[in-house]
Amino acid sequence: MSNSKREVLMKKVEHHLRTTSRQLIKINTEDEVLQYLADSFRSELYCDFVGVVLSEGDSFIPKAWSGNIPSILRHFPLLAANCSSKLLRQSLTYKASATNNSCRLTEILKEENVKTWFTVPLNDDIHHFGFCIVGFLSYVPLLEMESHFEEFGKDMAVALSVARQKENQLKKLEGIEWISKNQSLDSSLDQHFSEVTYRAGKSTNADFACMYIYNEKENCFDLQRPVYGEMEYLDRMMIEDNYALKEYFPFLEVTGCAQMTVPLLIDLKPIGVLHVQNKYERPFTEEDLKILEMLSTHVATLLENARLYKSEKDNKNRLHYLLDFQQSLVKKTVEDDDFEGITLKLSDLFQETVILYDRFMRPIAFNFRNSDNDYNLPDNLALQANMLRQNLKKQEKFTVVHPDRDDCVFSFWVINGGGNLLGYLSVCNTASEMNEFDQLTVEMARNICSIQFIKQKLVLDTKEQVKDSFISKLLVEKVEDQESIIQYANLFQWDIFKYHRVAVLTVSIDEDDLLEQQAKKVLIWDAIKSHLAKFDSRILTVSHDENYILLLPVDDDVQSKKYWKNLYDNIERWSLEVFSGCKILLGIGTSTSNMKDYYVSYQQALLALNVMNIRMKHISFSLYEDLGAYTILHHLDQSNAVNLFIKSQLDPLLTYTENKNIDLYHTLYVFLQNNGNIKSTSDELFIHRSSLLYRLEKIESLLNIDLNDAEIRFNLMMAFKLHDMHGDRLKKS
Repeated sequence: MSNSKREVLMKKVEHHLRTTSRQLIKINTEDEVLQYLADSFRSELYCDFVGVVLSEGDSFIPKAWSGNIPSILRHFPLLAANCSSKLLRQSLTYKASATNNSCRLTEILKEENVKTWFTVPLNDDIHHFGFCIVGFLSYVPLLEMESHFEEFGKDMAVALSVARQKENQLKKLEGIEWISKNQSLDSSLDQHFSEVTYRAGKSTNADFACMYIYNEKENCFDLQRPVYGEMEYLDRMMIEDNYALKEYFPFLEVTGCAQMTVPLLIDLKPIGVLHVQNKYERPFTEEDLKILEMLSTHVATLLENARLYKSEKDNKNRLHYLLDFQQSLVKKTVEDDDFEGITLKLSDLFQETVILYDRFMRPIAFNFRNSDNDYNLPDNLALQANMLRQNLKKQEKFTVVHPDRDDCVFSFWVINGGGNLLGYLSVCNTASEMNEFDQLTVEMARNICSIQFIKQKLVLDTKEQVKDSFISKLLVEKVEDQESIIQYANLFQWDIFKYHRVAVLTVSIDEDDLLEQQAKKVLIWDAIKSHLAKFDSRILTVSHDENYILLLPVDDDVQSKKYWKNLYDNIERWSLEVFSGCKILLGIGTSTSNMKDYYVSYQQALLALNVMNIRMKHISFSLYEDLGAYTILHHLDQSNAVNLFIKSQLDPLLTYTENKNIDLYHTLYVFLQNNGNIKSTSDELFIHRSSLLYRLEKIESLLNIDLNDAEIRFNLMMAFKLHDMHGDRLKKS
């Protein structure tokens, strides 16, 4: 080639390079820059192929290609370590293949019969982007324009950098525009997640993008489908003892690597991550991180908006449901007199076990859920609750641990009405906290239960008033309007003509405040009445003349003293559960045979009470017939005649007993109680027969009497009974 032609060609190529450099600056995207470069070179230099190869991680990857030799492309990507290190720093030509046998690129070009080729490094002062390769299938003369091509490579690198910046800015603008269009909550979250992962993958040129959301219940990160691209991944990432996010996502907010993860934060609390990854180790940049952070902020905002929207929607639906539920509960109070329907509906609402107790902590209605099928559970909980409520009287809520499950707690709420304690509502609470709607539901249920309690109380009070009224007509000396009494008795399904005993009960409380004392007495009496209904359903309870009366039909059990002792012991226990500082007395009259006898039995019960209260304080209940002569002696005036009689009969024995070790007073009492039987008396006193005979002789000597005389025995028994009744007064005189 002549020098003139050579110069013309060089100028033509140099002009093309300058024109191309200026044109590249005008292009906005990296792909357009690379493709324009490849096409312009091929059209101007009449070469067979032009390729632009960029360095990504440890590989060379073709990003733009122009020409019809696809067989070369199948060898890519190439490991950079297997190629000449000069590719990124200076121009190389086909002549390098003769001197460098260790470069995989030159080997490939030789294998594909590329006769003439040269490379142009694409770099600036900071970045080594890759290189441009130009090839010919025939030999062509290469001009000595290495310096021009290398300068063009630098211009190309600047164009690439500018294009990437423009592309990143464009991606941000597109991202902002996309976010503004996707703030709507009309689409499902799954659809939003799909679009976010797609946008994350496209915006960062990633091969794979996905999103993990933290599952608090299972303590793990769950993958959200669909994902962008194809790559191996875990569907679920379990959280161990270490809660550091970087432990599970090591590329958290790290640039310069082929993976990158950004957290999804709501109120500085991580709720998930957005993750991108490349197959060929292309590193992610600061610009990619900013794009992902923008998308993660959008996702977090979207999730928070969705949560608030769902919460608001749920709240609205819950309020509507609560109103319907309240109407349903109120309807139950109208339709039913018990609490079964109320506890069933509450249990359905909470999906938990619900138990309703009366004010004495006795279960009156319950509905079991889950594994709570133990019918002893309400009573077992009541035992614990009873111990707690003594110390928590002013608190409206307390908790009791399930007797068999430490992870389950029953919450107890006090039910009040009209200033009075009416009962307790208990709900099994497996969750750590009740939300505001659960609490609102509980308050509503307490009010409904309070209405039902008050309704029941009004009905019971009315029945009690009717019952007290007709019983008052029966417990008078002269019974009038017998037909009316019989009708009322039939109303209560009470056979008035059956034999009955009338018992009178009194409650004594050590309380200075009369109003407080009366209030406590009412509580105790209500507790006794309530328990008696279960103890013996035949017992009729009424209030009459400030006395509490029990009417029991007579049978063999009621006639036995064992029955009355058992009844009294239970009444005393029930009373002490309500108020520990109370004393109970119970007097029982004899059996009735007609309507007039109820008054007699009532008076006998009152008399028995008076004798116990004034004369015989060592006993707390008694049948009238068991008091015998005490019922008559009780009415004797405490005069000197009584004192003189006791002293004349027993004083020598009392004096002797005080001065000696032998208790002749007690010996004589046991002897008389055993009707003068020597063997029975000696056995009861645990002494020998001869010792007893000696004591009896001594007694006869001291009293100057004959114990075989029936009249003398009667006088001595009378003296003993009077001494039992007036002994304390005699000691003081």
